[in-house]
Amino acid sequence: MRVMVIGATGMLGRPLVRRLLTEGHEVSGLARDVDRVAAVRATGAEPVRGSLFDVDSLAGALRGHDAVVNVATRIPDARRAMKLSGWAENDRVRITGSRTLAAAVRRVGELGIVVQEGISFVYADGGDEELDEDAPLALRGNIASSTVAHANIAELADEGRTAIRLRIGLLVGDDPMTRTMLAAARRGSPLIFGRRTDWTAAIHPDDAAAGAIAALRAPSGVYNLAADPMRKQELGEAMAAAAGVRRPRALPKWLANRLGLMSVLARSQRVVSTRLTEATGWRPERPVPGPSWF
Repeated sequence: MRVMVIGATGMLGRPLVRRLLTEGHEVSGLARDVDRVAAVRATGAEPVRGSLFDVDSLAGALRGHDAVVNVATRIPDARRAMKLSGWAENDRVRITGSRTLAAAVRRVGELGIVVQEGISFVYADGGDEELDEDAPLALRGNIASSTVAHANIAELADEGRTAIRLRIGLLVGDDPMTRTMLAAARRGSPLIFGRRTDWTAAIHPDDAAAGAIAALRAPSGVYNLAADPMRKQELGEAMAAAAGVRRPRALPKWLANRLGLMSVLARSQRVVSTRLTEATGWRPERPVPGPSWF
């Protein structure tokens, strides 16, 4: 299959390209300008110039491909992430970028499959209840743009394309974001947000990449993509061990709920990925957090 990856140089894009190539696919990576060509080529993908914010150039880049997987994000650093304004560029990538992508796909007759990233944080606090794709959502602040992106891509399913929308858990691995969290933990910052006994959805980037590739053979729809459900204490202990910290600190749920954007991380989300497993046979290779994640 000829696959275009948008966001090939990112935390999820790099293992995605690597796994696609290993499975024998022809892989291209979108390069927004000449300065990004070398970075895309370094992933192993063939760079193709095009902009996620320009329909004409993106349609040109997509021609000749059977599928496109959009995992582009602009996650801010820890300091800017505490403010809603810090997420403006990420919202633009998801909202305007997905709208541009849908318009470009409509111009490329041979492109039949579109996979759009998204996040599992959109679910409301479910306590101990399992959360499948039909569970209630609670949208606020910086997470709402994920559902807008999904809505933009969902329209393609009504036009005969396969439109896959992923709700991906927290990516935790040997990556800059995780390393930042571990470094902060060494200075006393919390690794657990909310109650230790609450549930969280996390996944190693390699498993998320494998799930996104498996989704290429799934029917149109929304799919959760996370490791096995785990208690926040379990993930916190694994991260504390990786950081060399004796015990993970926790930010109380009542306090997190008063800290604006932080309240989303304090939710209990027992997310299950049964639908994707049943549709494709995918299962995480690292179902529970441990040393191999880091």
